[in-house]
Amino acid sequence: MSKDYRVLLYYKYVRIENPEEYTLKHLAFCKEVGLKGRILVAEEGINGTVAGTLEQTQQYIDAMHADSRFSDLVFKIDDEELPPFKKIFVRLRPEIVSLNLLDDIDPNKVTGDYLEPKEFREAILDENTIVIDARNDYEYDLGHFRGAIRPEIRTFRELPQWIRDNKEEFMDKRVVTYCTGGIRCEKFSGWLVKEGFKDVGQLHGGIATYGKDPEVQGDLWDGQMYVFDERISVPVNQKEHVIVGLDWFDGTPCERYLNCANPACNRQILSSESNEHKYLRGCSHECRIAPANLYVKRNNLSPAEVADRLAVIGEKLPTSV
Repeated sequence: MSKDYRVLLYYKYVRIENPEEYTLKHLAFCKEVGLKGRILVAEEGINGTVAGTLEQTQQYIDAMHADSRFSDLVFKIDDEELPPFKKIFVRLRPEIVSLNLLDDIDPNKVTGDYLEPKEFREAILDENTIVIDARNDYEYDLGHFRGAIRPEIRTFRELPQWIRDNKEEFMDKRVVTYCTGGIRCEKFSGWLVKEGFKDVGQLHGGIATYGKDPEVQGDLWDGQMYVFDERISVPVNQKEHVIVGLDWFDGTPCERYLNCANPACNRQILSSESNEHKYLRGCSHECRIAPANLYVKRNNLSPAEVADRLAVIGEKLPTSV
C-alpha cells in the first residue's frame, strides 16, 4: 500500500491570549481542512498530533507557520498508509502537558540543555551520566534507551514525587532525560534545574527525532516507541530491532498492547492474542471476574463458559456470580 497520509506531531510553549476563543476557532479550522487527531490548547501553548492527506497536512502546516506565534513551529512527520485517528478533538486545558506543580515551569525561562541526537547518544554511553525516561511505565515497557532508568509512574504528574523519593541516587550526577516528542522533557528538565540538579540535559525533539536522525539512526534504542493513537507503536532503531516488551501473562517477548477489559482498571498490558482470549483480557483474577468485564460482554460468554476459561488457568468463578 502507498503511504498517502501523514501524521504531524508538534508542540510549542508560547503565550496564547484568550485560549478559549482560539480553541473554538482552531477546531473549526481543522474540521474545514479535514484533519483528524488530538490537540490541546492552553494559555501556555499548543500540543498536537493530527493526521490527514498530504494536501491536508500541508495546508495545516502552512496555516500554522503563517501565524507569527508559530512561525518556527517544528513538525515531526510520519508517512502512513492509513490515518490513525477517527475524529478531531481540540481541547482547552490548564496545561498542554500536566505536571500539576504549585509553582509551574515556563520552559521559555528555565529548561535543561538541549542535546541533539548525536550528543544524546554520547550521553547514553557515558557511565557517569544518568538517563531518566520521562514517560509512563507502560511506555517504557514497550521500548526505551538502553540503560535508561524506568520511574515507577503511571502518569507524568507522578514523576516529580518519584524523583524526590530517589533524589539521593542521582543528585550529584549528570542527568539527561527524554520523552516521545520533547514536550514533557521541556518542563521536567526545567523542574530538575529548579530542584537544584546542576547538570541537566534533554533529548531535543524527543525519541521521534532521534529515530529519524540520519547519523545515529535510532542506535541504542530497544523495542518500539509508544504513541497515543491507533498505531500504538512505531519503530525507532533503523539498525536492529530488539524486542524488550514482555507478555503480562507469561513473560514471553511481546509488543502487542491492549487495555484490561475491566473498565474500573483499564490498565495497559502487553499480551499475545492467544493470552488475551485465555485470560479474558483481564490483568488479574479480580478483573477477569468483574461483572463489567467488556471481553465477557462483547463475546457473550455465559457464566459456564467463563468458568471453563478460568478452570484452564486454575481459577474459579465465585459461586455468587
